Amino acid sequence: MEDKELVLKTCLKAGKIMTESGSEVYRVEDTMSRIAQNAGYPQSVSYVTATGLFMGLGEEPITQLANVMKRSIDLEKVAIVNQLSRQYQRKELSLAEFYDALKNLDKYKTTYSWSWQIFSAAVVSCTLVYLFFTNLQDILPAFLIGGLGYGVDKAANKFFEISFLNDFLAAFTIGVLAICSVRLGFGNNIDAIIIGAVMPLVPGVSITNSFRDILAGHLLAGTARIMEAFFTAGAIGIGIAISLKLFF
Repeated sequence: MEDKELVLKTCLKAGKIMTESGSEVYRVEDTMSRIAQNAGYPQSVSYVTATGLFMGLGEEPITQLANVMKRSIDLEKVAIVNQLSRQYQRKELSLAEFYDALKNLDKYKTTYSWSWQIFSAAVVSCTLVYLFFTNLQDILPAFLIGGLGYGVDKAANKFFEISFLNDFLAAFTIGVLAICSVRLGFGNNIDAIIIGAVMPLVPGVSITNSFRDILAGHLLAGTARIMEAFFTAGAIGIGIAISLKLFF
């Protein structure tokens, strides 16, 4: 059997990375249990919520807790943790090497640069306008406004510590720019531009994962996640509503 403390630290580090990266709770618990089983503790017990993880080694009187302070969507990190877990299962990595790899992964930023993220959001915005409304005139405004709105969301998330404020500011910016573009004759349909531009901000993955957690029996974690997603959606809706109320 591996060292108990190192097993717990490795399981919690893997689970924390996966939870912070948007993985489903049942997948996190399964990965933690498999790591403990491969380390020689088949009776391990894990409990995961949206804000914390608990891990125990069955009959062993040792339990540890890890806090989850931030949450985002980074499925690449989830895939890397699963890959490292399989390598440990095949004895290609020792437990110490596994833990060191997880620590390096936790520090590593796997996301693309801001410019690529903003460009991708702009492309998503304009393609959705065409799919929903088949309106060629609003494609370019949606491209520009969607990219700017997503840039505001990223910038506000970096400089402000208040949750959901970034979504509100981004949605408000999108609403104001959509109104201005139509009034200046650059765009045609305010609704089409706004709907397309806010789509990159909608927490679709969080909503989907929350329902999957609830269906898997993780009611507490699923409810917490769906409430967070609804608050995000509410902040987006309020931002759009205020912009329309003030300037339309």
